[in-house]
Amino acid sequence: MNLTKTPRVPPRLRVSASNALLLALALPLYSQSPELVPVVSRPVARTIDLPGEFQPFLAVGLHAKVAGYVERILVDRGSRVKAGELLAELSAPELSARIAEAESKVQAAEADRLQAEAQLAGQQATYDRLKKASQTPGAIAGNELEIAQKQVEAAQALVRSRQQASRAAEAAVRTQRDFEAYLRITAPFDGVVTERLVHPGALVGPSADPVLVVIQQVSHLRLTVAVPEADVGGIVQGARVEFKVPAYPERVYSGTVARLAHALDTKTRTMPVELDVINSDSSLSPGMYPAVKWPVRRPVSAMLVPKTAIVTTTERTFVIRSRDGRAEWVNVSKGPADGDLQEVIGALKPGDRIVRRANDEIREGVELK
Repeated sequence: MNLTKTPRVPPRLRVSASNALLLALALPLYSQSPELVPVVSRPVARTIDLPGEFQPFLAVGLHAKVAGYVERILVDRGSRVKAGELLAELSAPELSARIAEAESKVQAAEADRLQAEAQLAGQQATYDRLKKASQTPGAIAGNELEIAQKQVEAAQALVRSRQQASRAAEAAVRTQRDFEAYLRITAPFDGVVTERLVHPGALVGPSADPVLVVIQQVSHLRLTVAVPEADVGGIVQGARVEFKVPAYPERVYSGTVARLAHALDTKTRTMPVELDVINSDSSLSPGMYPAVKWPVRRPVSAMLVPKTAIVTTTERTFVIRSRDGRAEWVNVSKGPADGDLQEVIGALKPGDRIVRRANDEIREGVELK
């Protein structure tokens, strides 16, 4: 005995399966009642993660200007030095010999100058006596006075020549003394010795050309960030930018945008931007690769819509706008996200009302209640 009973359906509610399917397909074609929201326009401010690289603000490899041997070196890797501090001393016996030779030439030139001045004094005295005697008619011949005058002029020229030779000899001595000063290698600025490449007894100089030590200024660092081309327009001179380094992940540092390259790298399509970073506690070091929270600012306002309002199919990406109460598909392209909103680029304007939760089942021309 079958106890199952088929429930009775009132005549007015009886709908065949085929009619029900047609009704379900037809209803979206006539009207929809989705939620509408306005398109928002505002400047987009966000941050993106970019890699950076630390470089010393100042760095120099010190060479020897004159040839010589390293007599002693007073610093090593890690030594902190002040500007003008002595780093190394060189010895050059040949230079001492050249200085002694130049000084002897000065003495010889000075003796020649004194002799020429003495000759000038004698010639001048003879000329003065002849000139005085010539005032008495017939005392001396006029030719003798002219000869004496010419001898005075020649003696004056000789004195000038000897004076120039003496000055040249003195200049040669000063030059050699200057070279002698180059035997003392001093620090050009405050910094840290990051490399020491020579030891006592090493031959150095312009021909050998080894670097003695490398000094870097680490209290003030350059942080170089490669900014993508799309974000170059939003760079603000003097802006504060935060970053972290793997060595101290719990700390947040900051630097100031100081210098722009004003040219893009043709391979990476990025622009190098330098930040000034004050490293007062020496926790940062050149060569570190920090993670930079780079602020992205657009010079113009962006159109923002809810992420759920964007429909993406194999053929197009669009939002559904209400135009005179009916659905209109508007093609857009996606920009960066800003929280729950998404930047879009297309034929939209602020205040346009669009479907918050859109899909391709809402066909164009359907009435939106």
